[in-house]
Amino acid sequence: MRKTKISVYIIMLAFLMFAGCTDEKTTPSGTDSQATVYYGGDILTMEGDTPQYVEALVERNGKIEYAGASAEAMSVAGPGHAMVNLNGKTLLPGLIDGHAHFGNFGVQAIGAQILPPPDAEAKDIPALIQILKDWNTPENRALTGWIYGMGFDDSVLEEKRFPTRHDLDEVSTEYPVMIVHISGHFAAVNSKGLEVLGISSNTPDPEGGIIRREAGSLEPNGVLEELAAIPFMLKAMMPKNPESADLYFEAGQQMALSYGYTTAQEGRAMQNHEGLAQSAEAGKFKLDVVSYIDYLYVDDYMSSKWHDSAYTNHYRIGGMKVTLDGSPQGRTAWRTTPYLLPPDGQDKDYLGYPAIPSDSVVQAIFEKGFKNNWQTLVHANGDAAMDQMIRTFKPLVEKYGKGDRRNTLIHGQYIRDDQIDSFRELDVILSLFPLHTFYWGDWHKQIIGDSLGNRISPTRTALDKGLKLTIHTDAPVALPNLMRVVWTAVERTSRSGAVIGESERLTPYEALRAITYWGAYQHFEENQKGSLVPGKLADLVILDRNPLKVDPGAIKDILVMETIKEGESVYKRN
Repeated sequence: MRKTKISVYIIMLAFLMFAGCTDEKTTPSGTDSQATVYYGGDILTMEGDTPQYVEALVERNGKIEYAGASAEAMSVAGPGHAMVNLNGKTLLPGLIDGHAHFGNFGVQAIGAQILPPPDAEAKDIPALIQILKDWNTPENRALTGWIYGMGFDDSVLEEKRFPTRHDLDEVSTEYPVMIVHISGHFAAVNSKGLEVLGISSNTPDPEGGIIRREAGSLEPNGVLEELAAIPFMLKAMMPKNPESADLYFEAGQQMALSYGYTTAQEGRAMQNHEGLAQSAEAGKFKLDVVSYIDYLYVDDYMSSKWHDSAYTNHYRIGGMKVTLDGSPQGRTAWRTTPYLLPPDGQDKDYLGYPAIPSDSVVQAIFEKGFKNNWQTLVHANGDAAMDQMIRTFKPLVEKYGKGDRRNTLIHGQYIRDDQIDSFRELDVILSLFPLHTFYWGDWHKQIIGDSLGNRISPTRTALDKGLKLTIHTDAPVALPNLMRVVWTAVERTSRSGAVIGESERLTPYEALRAITYWGAYQHFEENQKGSLVPGKLADLVILDRNPLKVDPGAIKDILVMETIKEGESVYKRN
């Protein structure tokens, strides 16, 4: 026994001599680095239903070769290895967002920062206008031709209303202005913007969208809902030339890496798939990105080389995206019972509305996915939209079988318990959105009532009923801060400090599983990612603290210190 202890001591002494006391990779002089050993902190594998730690991890050629005891790690690594002393920090698998829009990360990173506190300073309409004015420079306008920003929130603005064209005319009457709602389902434009978009009193509302009008008139007031807004967002926010496109891409990718992403999702790809594919061809990706093609574009892109289970230069198409309704905080989510507080211009029986009213059309879209064995992500927030999903899914499951498509419900804010049971029977994964509890928890209780408001994003119920679960940021709806997502799933605390559905809380470990192993499973990548076991990719993230060992309220303040993709450091915090 004494000989064993002395041997371990000598090995660990050599370990420290080689590594020093630094966070940096160090390699013994005159040797080639073939492996890297991580040690000296909490190494949380995320493998299994309870937390498991190892003393050291060995990476070689972009994969995990060993995770276990320090003495054995030294033997596995062999001569000439590099060593990384974590210095008490925490090593996890790289983070995987259950749903986001990576293609728009750059738009958020570069555009006017009109999010409300604590993410930015747009607390009221005058502050929002000033932020847009400050951003309005010739250099910024040259990027897209518009003055734009993402993330205003009428539920948080002191005025509790949408800015109109009259407000945005204060920013400019010479140049078009567009601001996008934090939900991503609304936009507001100035008078010049309406002119550029060709929207006038003679323009009819499109199916699945509304052009809001001036009181007692058909004149547009500048606020556009759903499919009256979404197609125009690309015009206002997409870069005008290759140089601007490169700038946007790099800014968005850097933002993702700074929050620990090693796999990101483009959750509703349209023509922007082409730009992502071009970036992949040019070798620009430092992380993996999987796209889901909007159902209107699947005939164009699903037969391409990019639709594959394997990545080409870190990019692939994973399946199809279908959107059935709108935003709950924007009150366009389709419900079976009326909103308590209807939007401006709507009556007391207002239910929101469907994106695709016809069940037969929806079923035909879904059938294309079932027939081709595509994974399908379905955006549905209101319970009426989820009813539509369930009744159109059921005959297709009977016809084609469940298979292993891993179809996924995205958001599901107003999901009912009986619908959770139906989704379990249909073998649908739930990707829920507990960020709502902080950003809009107080607002939900106003627009649908206390009892239902406390039931938004029912993560605990979903897990207890046996469903597979992920959680997400929906960025750029919010910042792609996955530690804040974990915090909201654990604490469920609103802006006012109210607890929104205490019984729906996850444990910190469950919340981390939802952005690591379960996120990998959702994307058919659990054999390559999501936990620290030999044979998987060395996709790693180093945090300044352990989310399982801090006070739950401090989880939101945890910082990503380094992001490592397949063994290569792709982001390091200064």
